[in-house]
Amino acid sequence: MTLPEPLYGPQFGSYAADDVAWLLKDLSDVRLEAPTEEREAAIQAGTAHYAESLPMEYQPGAAYQRLFHEALKASAERLAYAVGLITEMILAERGPDAVLVSLARAGTPVGVLVRRWARFAHGLDLPHYAVSIVRGRGIDEVALRYLVAHHDPANVMFVDGWTGKGAITKELGAALEAHGGGFSPRLAVLADPGRCTPVYGTRDDFLIPSACLNSTVSGLVSRTVLNDELIGPDDFHGAKFYAELAGADVSGVFLAAICARFGDVAERVAKDAPELIAADRTPDWLGWEAVRRVGQEHGVDDLNLIKPGVGETTRVLLRRVPWKVLARSDAGDDLRHIRLLARERGVPVIDVEPDALPYACVGLIHPSFGKGAVQ
Repeated sequence: MTLPEPLYGPQFGSYAADDVAWLLKDLSDVRLEAPTEEREAAIQAGTAHYAESLPMEYQPGAAYQRLFHEALKASAERLAYAVGLITEMILAERGPDAVLVSLARAGTPVGVLVRRWARFAHGLDLPHYAVSIVRGRGIDEVALRYLVAHHDPANVMFVDGWTGKGAITKELGAALEAHGGGFSPRLAVLADPGRCTPVYGTRDDFLIPSACLNSTVSGLVSRTVLNDELIGPDDFHGAKFYAELAGADVSGVFLAAICARFGDVAERVAKDAPELIAADRTPDWLGWEAVRRVGQEHGVDDLNLIKPGVGETTRVLLRRVPWKVLARSDAGDDLRHIRLLARERGVPVIDVEPDALPYACVGLIHPSFGKGAVQ
């Protein structure tokens, strides 16, 4: 079987060609976006899967854009430190022949940063691919076949941005076990507030500015699409390149701000990484327990409607039909963008005591878009 070829920027996406190879099918010319409420109703009614269509690319206003830049400036050093730590952990586990495979699209900016740290600190030129994984459908099998044809699966480390309650961590493990191709299910993330993976830069739930925006901080690439009408059995999963949003693209700004701080944190990373690598980092899955508790307290039976953590709550406000947000009263500036988005969308923010949540916040998708909401 002839395998499809990867896509590269600038023909697909705004990242440089050597930053990432997208194992995706270009669907840029296909109309896939649907109004948010209509899409939410179909998903909750079971008449459509969330990966069969795309949400409208919400572009926040000027005040929110300013918050992104302020947050990036404030967190760049903290993010650079976390990037350094996970890169050192990846190299400790996979060696200098490591192959980075980011989960598109939230994982892709992190994969690019890990690749750049490996070059900065060790002079390594690690291959980096972006692949699609879909909750309930698994990982792109054609992409896995491509990786097997070009690399030793034992060298592959999957990379994502952050964990919520750990659904994608579980999805990845189940998909790779079913595939049986020698891939490890270990997932490296910048932040692991869900405490569900042993390879992380931090377990604090803080604002990663790449979670603030959609495609304009992720190489102008949409979230991935798995639609049987468009994706054949020998195709990669699909995605769109939003070239028309180039004027609002801050993907390079995000990378440059963090890479500029590599030198400032290098000594600290070199000192702290061996201790973290040697530590007991066994996941305890505290996030799952917190989500179950929130579900019981707020009468939500479908835990897929509960999105814990700063990154996942941001996604709820940007892409879904939000119901309410639970916010720890001590979260401070990490939730400025959450509170602004919630005000813009008329969503109540309920402050809770710090010991009530292991996360800084939790976003709840509106539960009223079930079967009764579809006419």
